Amino acid sequence: MKKKTALNFWQIWNMSFGFLGIQFGWGLQMANMSAIYSYLGAKPSQIALLWLAAPVTGVIIQPLIGQASDRTWTRLGRRRPYILVGAILASIALIFMPNSPTFWVAAGLLWVLDGTINASMQPFRAMVADNLPEEQSSKGFAIQSLFIGLGGTIASALPWMMTNWFGIAQDTAGQGHIPTSVTLSFYIGAVAFIGAVLWTVFTTKEIPPDEKELALIRAQKFDWTLGMGEIIKLFGHLPKRMWELGLVQFFTWVGMFCLWVYFSPTISGNVFHALEGTVEMESSGSWAGFCFAMYNAVCFLFSFVLMRVTKFASPKMIHALCLAVGAVGLLSIPLMTDKYGLLFSMACIGVAWSSILSMPYAMLTPALPTDKLGVMMGIFNLFIVAPQVIASSLLGYFIGFFFEGNPVSAMFIGGISFAIAAVTTLLVVTYKNNSKVISV
Repeated sequence: MKKKTALNFWQIWNMSFGFLGIQFGWGLQMANMSAIYSYLGAKPSQIALLWLAAPVTGVIIQPLIGQASDRTWTRLGRRRPYILVGAILASIALIFMPNSPTFWVAAGLLWVLDGTINASMQPFRAMVADNLPEEQSSKGFAIQSLFIGLGGTIASALPWMMTNWFGIAQDTAGQGHIPTSVTLSFYIGAVAFIGAVLWTVFTTKEIPPDEKELALIRAQKFDWTLGMGEIIKLFGHLPKRMWELGLVQFFTWVGMFCLWVYFSPTISGNVFHALEGTVEMESSGSWAGFCFAMYNAVCFLFSFVLMRVTKFASPKMIHALCLAVGAVGLLSIPLMTDKYGLLFSMACIGVAWSSILSMPYAMLTPALPTDKLGVMMGIFNLFIVAPQVIASSLLGYFIGFFFEGNPVSAMFIGGISFAIAAVTTLLVVTYKNNSKVISV
């Protein structure tokens, strides 16, 4: 592969712009899927299990797509073909989702949606690592975080905007009916997803392989096992830093899972006192989306701060501090009885979210072999999805047994998880050019 050269701001901007669309897919489902399941008749104890699609598809799809893109070179490049196909399929799934007749159909569509979003997202992160020299990696991931925050802000707030800005009448939610505001939001998200990805695909060039590397790529036969054997073998040779960051990721994503799954039912009962099938329930769902927009907006704004402070502070110290702020946010949610007080909590979480989306990758990429960036980044995703699989399988039972099914308890669990993640971040040893560089 040719030597990497520094890119200017607008080249990094174009390369990262597709993340705006990807986050429309993630933002819409994170803010609305628990409410959609409730609208279609799912019980609170079932919701965590119905969210199993997201982590499981990530476990399967990301390492396989990563390895496949490592072995690909086409006229469209190495990563861009996978980004484009995933975006097309995800946009179709977004259109079908709000037309689900039952919560089981919605759960099935979530599997399709998450699989295709993962197929599009994983090569995006690898493309940043492919194209940017090490000294620009923190900036590249911070700009990705900026677009993730902006996309998540708009996507999460869309149902609230439909009602309060564009005059879409509120429906009586529940009893098998998904509100019109939510349905229209998913349609808009589908268009935004494919449009943003097309921008990146047609404005970004990838570094072509040299003749020797291209010959090796063309000589490889299709692996009918999809490379699972190689992926399993790689687990015995993962860099130490990946394991260290994996511990941080475990507790981080338990906290995020608690927020995504139980925030909507928490404020529905704790703040809005809403009953199923009432207008108040839709108001609660819309405000939950607005709150998610708040933390994504802070993520967007704080990304500019991250781009500056990475010049003066280590990613490790930045990440530990941001996670501590996020812990304050999660732990404060159960204390809020007014809906506007929740915005403080979400602002704190937004600070953490901005760092979660960028700093772990900035710490990780210098430790990875360049010829296996895609598959290694996919394997690193396992440290994100494993805690979500565990949480989706056990959290509902745990809350039901110990807390009588009260969703508020999930906010305490999430806050404590964030605090543990902040502490474990301080234990990460970072390296640069194979020499220890420990920043304190």
